[in-house]
Amino acid sequence: METIASINSAINGVVWGPPMLILLVGAGILLTIMNKGFQFRKFGYAMKNTIGKIFDKKEAGEGEITPFQAMTTALAGTVGTGNIAGITAAVTLGGPGSIFWLWITALVGMMTKYSEVMLAVKYRERNKLGDWVGGPMYYIKNGLGKNWKWLAVLFCIFAALAAFGIGNAVQVGNITSAINTVFVAFNPEFAGQKTVNLVLGIVLAVLVAFVLFGGVKRLGAVTEKLVPFMAVIYIIACLVVIIRYAGTLGDVFHDIFVGAFTPSGITGGAVGGMMLCITWGVKRGVFSNEAGLGSAPIAHATTSETEPVRQGLYGIFEVFMDTIVICTLTGLALLCGFYGAGLDLHYGTQGYTDMNATALGTVFTPQGGSLVIAIGIALFAYSTVLSWALYGSRCCEFIFGSKAIRPYQIIFVVVVFIGAVMDLGLAWDIADTLNGLMAIPNLIGVIGLSGVVVKTTKEYFAAGKHLDDK
Repeated sequence: METIASINSAINGVVWGPPMLILLVGAGILLTIMNKGFQFRKFGYAMKNTIGKIFDKKEAGEGEITPFQAMTTALAGTVGTGNIAGITAAVTLGGPGSIFWLWITALVGMMTKYSEVMLAVKYRERNKLGDWVGGPMYYIKNGLGKNWKWLAVLFCIFAALAAFGIGNAVQVGNITSAINTVFVAFNPEFAGQKTVNLVLGIVLAVLVAFVLFGGVKRLGAVTEKLVPFMAVIYIIACLVVIIRYAGTLGDVFHDIFVGAFTPSGITGGAVGGMMLCITWGVKRGVFSNEAGLGSAPIAHATTSETEPVRQGLYGIFEVFMDTIVICTLTGLALLCGFYGAGLDLHYGTQGYTDMNATALGTVFTPQGGSLVIAIGIALFAYSTVLSWALYGSRCCEFIFGSKAIRPYQIIFVVVVFIGAVMDLGLAWDIADTLNGLMAIPNLIGVIGLSGVVVKTTKEYFAAGKHLDDK
């Protein structure tokens, strides 16, 4: 394990160095400029035609799901442990200022995600099973041309492997950690016991297999019910803590904005310089909303929606909901809870979900806080695992054909069980590395097709297609 950790650390230092940060944020800035701030100009229109149509009833044909189901499937992949444990890690290792850089990443990331989703629908194909398939590998191959297929394959390799980390082991590990916190909160004798992890690993593997082997329609049916429910419950819990300690909000926002540029001054020197703060904010922002990674477009490509721009609007909503809303509430609830109760955040040491439980526990009692976080983590992470199972299998299918889907799914289910008992810290580190690696070919594809994004968007509005949206 030490050898793996050291190798991963070396690769991670390169992958998540300044060049990657520039590429991720720079791509969003470039697309924003080229499209004249589309995500800001058309924000109201995007909200009206995404969340505003949540109750619209649409039917989807064979091999496809409704636009809303495609969005909830993609949102299930983004709203996960990164929204809870990921934000806590960013705050403790990068300082409160990391939340500011997380916001910046999200604002430009909305344009990146819109572009990815739009391109995924524009360049998708039907596979041999009759299902819609799409994503970075298809818009690289069909958009940039077949000479770039090697880049598409490279993306698929990184994404198929990343699915075992960011979309599987990390999520499952955080479920077991959160539930163990509940057991310990009610009975300290459970501390250090692995029996709960083993049982949870088996249960989760069975639940994932049930949905996964039922195909994309079963996946869409589960996520469209699970995602809204889990989001509302978690948002309410965070708001209760924030309102309870509303008097600390002045100090909290001061530390966020000042700490973004002078983190050591806010953390008493426990956190390093501004670059470390930016790094953690951007890393956890990307880990959470996945803008630039190329994962969510794979889900969106399965939609029954035929208009690329209209489906692309869901990409804007996803990043807004995931990062601006849920991640912000997590950070504010954490800081308000600790500041209000006079607790030490232990800057410089990575925090996990037990700190979120502590923050909520200052209002809901320790047991209640642990229970809220455990339920939130379990629902968030479970839905994320389901979505990433789709992403990984689609990538495997692109390389090896439809015959490879079921073997990949079986391995994925086995990793669910392994993730319940493996070292969580190492899982996080490997997931970070693979995130960065899969982003590179995707961003090359998106930037290379940026002209297509501009042209397709202009044609949509010039033709008056937006006037059909009611």
